Amino acid sequence: MPSLLSEVARRADQYLEGLRERAVTPTPETVRGLDRLAGPIPDSGESADRVIAALDEFGSPATVASAGARYFGFVIGSGLPVAVAANWLAASWNQNAAMEVMSPVGARLEQVALDWTRDLLSLPAGVRGAFVTGDTLANFAALAAARHAVLENVGYDVSRSGMSGAPPITLVVGEEVHVSVLRALSLLGFGREKVVRVPVDEQGRMRSDRLPDITGPTIVCTQAGNVNTGAFDPVREISQRVHTAGAWVHVDGAFGLWARAAPRRRELADGVEEADSWALDCHKWLNVPYDSGIVFVRNGAALRSAMATGAAPYLPTGGGEMMEFTPEMSRRARGIDAWAALRYLGRSGVADLVERCCQHARSFADQLRDAGFRILNDVVLNQVLVSFGTDEVTRRVISELQREGTCWCGGTVWHGTTAMRISVSSWATSESDVDRSVQAIIRTVRRSVAK
Repeated sequence: MPSLLSEVARRADQYLEGLRERAVTPTPETVRGLDRLAGPIPDSGESADRVIAALDEFGSPATVASAGARYFGFVIGSGLPVAVAANWLAASWNQNAAMEVMSPVGARLEQVALDWTRDLLSLPAGVRGAFVTGDTLANFAALAAARHAVLENVGYDVSRSGMSGAPPITLVVGEEVHVSVLRALSLLGFGREKVVRVPVDEQGRMRSDRLPDITGPTIVCTQAGNVNTGAFDPVREISQRVHTAGAWVHVDGAFGLWARAAPRRRELADGVEEADSWALDCHKWLNVPYDSGIVFVRNGAALRSAMATGAAPYLPTGGGEMMEFTPEMSRRARGIDAWAALRYLGRSGVADLVERCCQHARSFADQLRDAGFRILNDVVLNQVLVSFGTDEVTRRVISELQREGTCWCGGTVWHGTTAMRISVSSWATSESDVDRSVQAIIRTVRRSVAK
């Protein structure tokens, strides 16, 4: 085992060191090389060192270099070195984080990381949190708690009686609602289309003056950080309008909630503390390894009731076991990665990480605008939308840039216009990475227009 782990560390270090110079996108040849890892299961096993060597030889070149400094797609963090190291150590511990008796260290560090995160984001004291796989499961858990609470308010126990025959629940979302919220609603039995959609403004913010009249059990899903523009719904205004009618307000804040940790960006998320539940990712802006998300709920009892497993004589329960607040039972101790990142960065380090990414996004926007291209959004956070003229040219630029490999940016459609979407989320990105990427984009545009 010691020699095997040392060899893995050597290979991993070699891989990470090579990220700065390699293309972000794997070549077709390296992807075809994955065939060497397929085929029928061997009749006889191979030695561990040969397994790892093959995995590195054919697997590493076929990765997307999202752990590097010039990946700007899908709001993906790069993995802080300290968080990667903590992940490796936690993997060697192989802890099951379902219950404290299974892992005292897992239970303690997850709770510490949750407390630190709540403090960083200035969420209300007493909220209950839990680590899940990511924002989709965080939305799922929060909305399950919301469903339980709003039905309990009218005398219906959905955990015992189910959805059949339950009083109807009105679901309110903005026109720019993220697909993860709709997926969570579908998994909860509501259906993706059985929602009331509220109009948004030019940046994708829900218009609080267009909210419907609230009567009966209602859940309002708001957004902190539009995935295209970075804009924030006016959560304070929305909460004040609907709370008087007994509605539950949820905030989908996968990456945007981290703005609360940066003093210069904090006002963008003003008022989110007025909500009833929050969902966010750690594998985005906190830059911990996949997978890591957090659900916070003001009413911890509602979350526990929604996640209840039922009686099992061999399972200890006392109202505090982590599995009582998450969709999963057995799961890895993912909070250890977040604990390591937060202890390493501290309050000022998290603020600097968020602010630095926002400044890089502004630099992208300024340089591309100066080069004659159209920026489609107000660059207030880490998201930039740029058009290179016609939709056809923009699509061609995106495709050719991804093949060229200097950096990776995705595409989207904003207000009917095809745009390149640049998301700056990595701790590793420097101003020189931004400059190098801008020059690659400009070269790609020139080649595309010349065709």
